[in-house]
Formats: sequence, structure tokens, C-alpha cells
Amino acid sequence: MTTPMMPDLSAPASSHTSSSRPVVAVTGADGFIGSHLTEQLVQAGYHVKAMAIYNSQGSYGWLDTVPPETMQHVEVQLGDVRDSGSVRALMQEAQTVYHLAALIAIPYSYVAPRSYVETNITGTLNVLEAARELGTGRVVHTSTSEVYGTARTVPIHETHPLQGQSPYSATKIGADKLAESYFLSFGLPVVTLRPFNTYGPRQSARAVIPTIISQIAAGRREIRLGDLRPTRDFNFVADTARAFRAVGEAGPEVLGQTLNAGSGQEITVGDTVRLIARVMGADVEVTQEDVRLRPEGSEVMRLLADASSLSAATGWQPGVSLEEGLRRTAEWFTDPANLARYRVDTYTV
Repeated sequence: MTTPMMPDLSAPASSHTSSSRPVVAVTGADGFIGSHLTEQLVQAGYHVKAMAIYNSQGSYGWLDTVPPETMQHVEVQLGDVRDSGSVRALMQEAQTVYHLAALIAIPYSYVAPRSYVETNITGTLNVLEAARELGTGRVVHTSTSEVYGTARTVPIHETHPLQGQSPYSATKIGADKLAESYFLSFGLPVVTLRPFNTYGPRQSARAVIPTIISQIAAGRREIRLGDLRPTRDFNFVADTARAFRAVGEAGPEVLGQTLNAGSGQEITVGDTVRLIARVMGADVEVTQEDVRLRPEGSEVMRLLADASSLSAATGWQPGVSLEEGLRRTAEWFTDPANLARYRVDTYTV
């Protein structure tokens, strides 16, 4: 198995050209975490081949907001992870592929489950097959804490049982097991990162933290939410992106492993509202809307990570506290140009 080549960072980053940089690929680079990871990879000295989902507007998603000097080292390919040809073209010459492309909205998975199978499972199969054919040095596959379902024991170790409490989580379990099978069956150099709840600038308002912050930033003081009881282990997006880099650059001992990335701290949704209100200097009231509630058996009530295996293998530790991360996120959302991208008064599944 091949260990990925590290970039030569002894020279200033500005001295690198795209042709001299080691090449990596990122699926889902146009998304929330993917765009932040792409920026970090460029800053670390890589040339990034970035897949953005094809659209007739030629939009690169969140990559359109990345500074031009960063984009000089990003080669964007409009495509679709469900299409094997798109995936293979993206991964040509890449020593490592970071596979983040997925459908992630849990409520929409109740509405259109087949699309989750096609994107999350078939898309992952396309990445694994391309890596096997091309001899890609490493595949970093993205999992999610949702595969654990409601915690049976805490903190949640990677050996915790997997529970498909939504069509979304079921498809991610399927994708995780495909990645595992390609390591065991073919010796494919795969490592799976399992981030707990990531938040930060650019996140969709389908997630709870941007739902709260965007409503407050728009002047609302009656905040509309679902269940306030569940606990989550929140992680700032820069820390999650660093975790991806950590497993992408670690030695071969991480291959075949699944590694949690989380803070090891939990907070209820209700307490998260109160903390955000304090950070933003707002007095708010919460109204529970039935449309925002998950089916009773599908709601994941408790998530709390044990990330000791990731820390032991790579030295990774979260670096941004929840309060500091919320402050940075709130600053981004209160910029009128950023807030204008969100439909604050509309609940979208």
C-alpha cells in the first residue's frame, strides 16, 4: 500500500505552482465542509481537483466564495458522484481522494430515500472502484455520527453498534460498510473519518445552529425549532477540516480504520439556543413547530464522541471552543451578503 506523498512545505506557500504541488481530489468540494477542506488543502501546499455537482448555471457552490488566490490552485470539475465517468476523471493523477459528496439532510431522506441510496451508496462505490482501477494512494471516506443512532453508551466509541434510524443514516452505514469491504477484499487503502456535528460559516440552514443564528441575525426573536431535548457534540468546521487532513496525511497504520472526530462535550439543543442568544446579545423565545420534528423512532436523542483513537493515531485535537466557534459563525451570518443567501422565513426539509 502506498503512503501519500507529503507536500514540501519548507519553501513559502507562494513559491508553489499548481504543477509542482502534489495533487489531491475532493468530491463534494462545493459543499459546506468540502469548501473549507479545499481551502485548507491549498494552504497546506496541495493542488486540489474539486468536484462540484453539475448545474446549468455553472455555479461552483461555496467555492464561488473562496478567494481567487486560493482558487488558482483549485481545478474545478462539474460532474456528479453518481456517474462513474465523472468520478474517474476527477481522480486521475490524484494521490489521495477525500470523498465528501453526499446527500445529508435527514428530513429530505424521508421524502426521497432512493436519491440517498444513489448518491451515498452508489456514489461511494464509484469512488472505491475508481481508486482500485487507478491505484489511488489513499481514499478518505466520510461517515457521520448519525450512523450510531441514539447512544446506548457514552462516550461513543467506534465499536458502538450502528443503528439506521433514518434513511440517511442507513445509506451512510451502507457506504461505510462498502469502504470497509474494499479494504478487506482488495486491500484498497481506505480510512473512514466519522465527524460528529460540524457547524460554521456556509452551513445549510437545515442544521440547527445556522437555523438559530440566521433567524436571530434576521431580527427574529421568536425562534422556530423542533425538539429541544437532544444532545449533540458540536465541532467547528475548521477543526473538522483539520481532522480530514490528519487522516489523509497520517501513516499507513490508519488504513482500514474508522475514526471519530468530536469534541467529547455534549449540549442540548435548548442550551445551544441560550448560548447562541448570549453570544449574539439577543433575548429570544423558542416556538416548537411540529413540521420540524423527526418521527419519534427516528430522532437521535444523544451523541457524544470518543475521539481518542483519532488523537492517538494523528495527534488531532479540536482547537476552537463552542463559544468561540459560535461567535465566528454568528459574525459570518450577520454579514448582509451572507444572510441574503438564506430563506430565513421558510422551513426547507
